[in-house]
Amino acid sequence: MKFLMWFLIIYGILFVGFFYIGWRMISPLHLHQPYNSIAWIALFLLFLILPLSMFMLRSGNEQWTDRIAWFTYTVMGFLSFLFTLLLIKDVLWVLGLGGHKLFTLIQTMSSSQKSVAQLDPNRRLFLTNMLNLGVLSLAGGFTMYGIFEARRRPSIIEVDVPLPHLPDEFDGFRIVQITDIHAGLTVKRDFVETIVGMVADLKADLIAFTGDLVDGSVAHLRKDVEPLSMLSAPHGKFFITGNHEYYSGAIPWIEEAKRLGFDVLLNEHRVIERGNGKLLLAGVTDFTGGQFIESHKSSPEASVANAPQCDSRILLAHQPKSLFAALPHNFDLLITGHTHGGQFFPWNLIAAAGQPYIKGLHKHENTWIYVSKGTGYWGPPVRVAARSEITVLRLVRG
Repeated sequence: MKFLMWFLIIYGILFVGFFYIGWRMISPLHLHQPYNSIAWIALFLLFLILPLSMFMLRSGNEQWTDRIAWFTYTVMGFLSFLFTLLLIKDVLWVLGLGGHKLFTLIQTMSSSQKSVAQLDPNRRLFLTNMLNLGVLSLAGGFTMYGIFEARRRPSIIEVDVPLPHLPDEFDGFRIVQITDIHAGLTVKRDFVETIVGMVADLKADLIAFTGDLVDGSVAHLRKDVEPLSMLSAPHGKFFITGNHEYYSGAIPWIEEAKRLGFDVLLNEHRVIERGNGKLLLAGVTDFTGGQFIESHKSSPEASVANAPQCDSRILLAHQPKSLFAALPHNFDLLITGHTHGGQFFPWNLIAAAGQPYIKGLHKHENTWIYVSKGTGYWGPPVRVAARSEITVLRLVRG
């Protein structure tokens, strides 16, 4: 029932968006029959492809889903840009038209002539179609650039994090974070191999994977994520669940993460020792984990239960909003992902909803929080102004 309500809401919104595109793009063309009907039917078929791919994935027919994924999600990205640009164009058009009418009214009131100049309907229709053509071209350009940006090698982001009680032994300690790869529909083994090679070159002291590894089952994606088994670091590699692990089968993926050599932290902690220095590394399940598996309710409190005294505390949490539950437990640093840095407009507005931060390093009260833009992408293979990243968090005294 919950899935059905979510489905109806999401696709109800999408239906309105598709109808708006048709109304503002197809109707002004004044196509003769049967071409007008063909255009509307084609748009409706594009709409149907989106829920079709979802049902195919849920039914286990993932091979067919993979085959249509690139087309489906590229279309979704293109139509997202098209809808947004059309909306901006129409708002500016209404404002311009209102300004023109106001100017004409003032001009008429100050003149002895009472006639009001009218915009020729044919000229108005011509301008509408020319602007729509420009919007269509711009949406196509953004989509092509976004695909290039999403599919290129992730950037390496190096960030120094000053921790006040960091022991000398951990000064310069390098934590390499990868997150939100979303292996599955369009992210395959070759992309994962690229990430593994880049991480290996960074010579991390510790590797942290902060959730959303996959979109699909272990049986279907085991070979795609297999290269992650090659990763290693002197102080270990750690994994926590993201929300997409729960969509894809959290328990099997937790076991697979262990098989790949990760130490999985489910509201647990480990003590990292270097000389006489001690660093507490804790990890929580995804913020929504308890909705899927009752025992997976995210709990920063449980993650540090019975923890020994350590010099500094770090928490791995998939979603930035875990920050608020973590604050009472004296963590020096939270390492998070989930938001993809917004990925592209207007999705960045959705990503920001309910999250305190969507990218970068921030100080919140006495706790630092770092939000990665993600190492892969989700949905449309598109990124604009939010390039994917592999992050090197260097701990320094300060």
